[in-house]
Amino acid sequence: MAEAAMSMQVEGLYNFRDIAGMPLASGGTTRAGVLFRSEALGTLTQVGVDDLAATDIGTIVDFRTPTERQAAPDRVPTSRPFTVVDLPMLEGAMADMTGRFVAGGPSTPPPSEIADAMASLPTLGELYLEMLQHGAPQFAEVARLIAASTDDSPSAVLVHCTAGKDRTGVATALMLDAAGVERAAVVADYAVSQHNLAGPWADGMLHSIASFGLPVSPELRTLVTGTPPEAIEQALSWTDDEHGGAAEYLLSGGLQPAELDGLRARMAG
Repeated sequence: MAEAAMSMQVEGLYNFRDIAGMPLASGGTTRAGVLFRSEALGTLTQVGVDDLAATDIGTIVDFRTPTERQAAPDRVPTSRPFTVVDLPMLEGAMADMTGRFVAGGPSTPPPSEIADAMASLPTLGELYLEMLQHGAPQFAEVARLIAASTDDSPSAVLVHCTAGKDRTGVATALMLDAAGVERAAVVADYAVSQHNLAGPWADGMLHSIASFGLPVSPELRTLVTGTPPEAIEQALSWTDDEHGGAAEYLLSGGLQPAELDGLRARMAG
């Protein structure tokens, strides 16, 4: 089911896709050209910049912290207007790694600090629950932006963080679940990011982390490059148990009922 998301080539990105063709529980599928997801945009080539400018995207939502953005600024096309919306979230695997080590400079942390960091690594599911507990207003704003988009001009929404798998993955799952996409398809879309990031992107990220003296354990590898289905299932189960579902969770963050209707109409067409 993960293949339902439309594969599009944007040169320089590994985890970019249009969240289209996802099966709705009520019948039909999600529309193309409404919601996109990716990793950070700093690796775009000039061809990739032109590729991005040729899409329906008009709003770019960046979940990264200021430290992450400063370390790897996005490349945004200048050939036409784009609106960039910063919705920083601290609860993300790469945000955590950047905050602990990268922001401290190139020196290797002392062994005791490394040991403490390895001992306190959260699971992705735990990370997502913390994200959900603090991030309802940010996620509601994403839904609001999607609901406000139109077909009249490029105004589709692209959400991204650093890897495009954790903060982006939770945001996308919430939008799809609230729109009525079948749960199995929501989980499958989340899970495909691990495949997309495998290879050069994952190798480069793990090498960078290892350069700070962190041993690349299986737990760390999963945290930084993995998207195990059980992690997003844990997150969605939390929204079910605590709020009655993703839609009600977004309403708790300030989304208005009319905006929720707008999200569903835009996603389902």
